[in-house]
Amino acid sequence: MRHVIALDVGGTGMKAALVGADAVPFADTPGPPVPALLHQARRATGRERGPEAVVETILDFAAELSAYGERHLGEPAAAAGVAIPGIVDEQRGVAAYSANLGWRDVPLRDLLRERLSGIPVALGHDVRTGGLAEGRVGAGRGADRFLFVPLGTGIAGAIGIDGTVEAGAHGNAGEIGHVVVRPGGTPCPCGQHGCLERYASAAAVSQAWAEATGDPDADAADCAKAVLSGDPNAVRIWQEAVDALADGLVTALTLLDPRTIVIGGGLAEAGETLFTPLRDAVRRRITFQQPPSIVPAALGDTAGCLGAGLLAWDLLDSTDGTEVTT
Repeated sequence: MRHVIALDVGGTGMKAALVGADAVPFADTPGPPVPALLHQARRATGRERGPEAVVETILDFAAELSAYGERHLGEPAAAAGVAIPGIVDEQRGVAAYSANLGWRDVPLRDLLRERLSGIPVALGHDVRTGGLAEGRVGAGRGADRFLFVPLGTGIAGAIGIDGTVEAGAHGNAGEIGHVVVRPGGTPCPCGQHGCLERYASAAAVSQAWAEATGDPDADAADCAKAVLSGDPNAVRIWQEAVDALADGLVTALTLLDPRTIVIGGGLAEAGETLFTPLRDAVRRRITFQQPPSIVPAALGDTAGCLGAGLLAWDLLDSTDGTEVTT
């Protein structure tokens, strides 16, 4: 069975899949079908062993997936796609920088090609890769312009245009988390003050709620539950996050004019506790802009693998299986 290797590399763990050419409908709704995940696996990244060891772990994991495919699917993988955190030079296939993994200028695409007997390999930024999947087969499917914004430890973004995701001239497009929404506010590790992710990320809400309750283990999910019970401190903290997020999204809306904004990450798991006030806050702020649909992400933690698989399939010509050159 024809398939590709997909790897989603995180700071602490890796998710992987063999992704088939055949597809299955998504949630019985109209839109493109989702590529079939024929085999899935997970492994620790092992960053405590150092950056070189992480690279070797990725290469070994990819080789094991390749061998599994040959044994159980009857043929070698046709290509591979890999999503990684940090700054990614997708054209050169280089992991330019990752603070979480300790990488600088790692030629990961070439290393994987060599380990995988020369098959084509695509390298992508983790958020843009997840955004690619959400845009094509997830919550953004059918939208010609979308913005994917996961609210996790930080906040990033993926700018979707006609089924592709824009990387930018230097691989930094979509970094909405570093839009300043509170000038002169909380310092950010990026060097600015008042960045969006210092107020509206899951980590920021968790920190604010832990400080308010005096419980170091309290997190954003606990804050969301307290909002539902009417706790005034929780309501205040949550509304501050929603207001900051709305300010950032309206800036993006003004610049990009997306038809759909897809919100993912840990904070989105609060459901309508987040989405109802967020939609209201955005609506109050817009003037001439057209209001977008603001929807929760649909693919969960499979988005990275699905996106990496889509990157791999994009390398292959659908008619003759040869690598596409652009």
